Amino acid sequence: MSSLICGSLAYDTIMPFPDRFSDSILADQLHNINVCFLVPSMRREFGGCAGNIAYSLKMLGGNPLIMATIGSDGAPYLERLAELDISLRHITKIRKSFTAQAFITTDENNNQITAFHPGAMSFSHQNRIANITEKIRIAIVAPDGRDGMLQNAEDCAAKEIPFIFDPGQGLPMFSKDELHRFIELATYVAVNDYEAAVLTQETGWTEKEIAAKVKALIVTLGERGAEIYTDSEKIVIPCVDAEKTIDPTGCGDAFRAGLIYGLTNNMDLATCGRLGSLMGAIKIAHQGPQNHSLTAAEIADRFEKEFGYRY
Repeated sequence: MSSLICGSLAYDTIMPFPDRFSDSILADQLHNINVCFLVPSMRREFGGCAGNIAYSLKMLGGNPLIMATIGSDGAPYLERLAELDISLRHITKIRKSFTAQAFITTDENNNQITAFHPGAMSFSHQNRIANITEKIRIAIVAPDGRDGMLQNAEDCAAKEIPFIFDPGQGLPMFSKDELHRFIELATYVAVNDYEAAVLTQETGWTEKEIAAKVKALIVTLGERGAEIYTDSEKIVIPCVDAEKTIDPTGCGDAFRAGLIYGLTNNMDLATCGRLGSLMGAIKIAHQGPQNHSLTAAEIADRFEKEFGYRY
């Protein structure tokens, strides 16, 4: 069965800054910022949450089905997905818009400043899960156009498709009542630690209260691993040591690919989290969100070496 990946397709322009942002920003002048970061190198990558998740999920041996919108400049991305044997069936071209674009500057401490143009992503509501005929084991409602995310959550619930609510940096788009609705409809919620703090503040619900409303709340903690909360327990997921730390862009999406693969294949939550942690460690050792490349067998071997059993 397929995993439905609802989210953005984007081009990422990544610019490494060989210093620390904190050395260039005066703390007492945050109200009056006028800074320029000299970036000696620049590269353009295929990105967007849906594309990144699908890339790693396909690598694991999953069957990702992307639902997204792409702009008039999207031909290179569509060609890439076709080469990866990832279906284009539910990707809609918005002819009068650019593909979503992220401009990411990363300092030597892996802090990031991002400017994002949504472009075609703003029309994600033109896709309808209600029209999908494929059998879907699980879906993820990842960062996308606001109306599209609201619609996708409702459509998943209507079709009884279990789904992960992954608001990401789209959290500020939604009101308290809308966040409540997402959580009440979702089967799982996945956020990083900063997003978890925002989510609890905006909803007025504690992590424990959110976990009680879904099967699990997954909180990634970067180099500290992850925590998975259920109604009855907290599962601590250890960080997997990366071979090297090159670029954090897309690590959260790689984690979610491992999580989705595990859930699709009926693995327990601890194994799902550990596979996500491993995928994040594999990704961070490579530049860009879609340049890591291992076979499913190689990933399984690394998992066994790290955790002492095969998934």
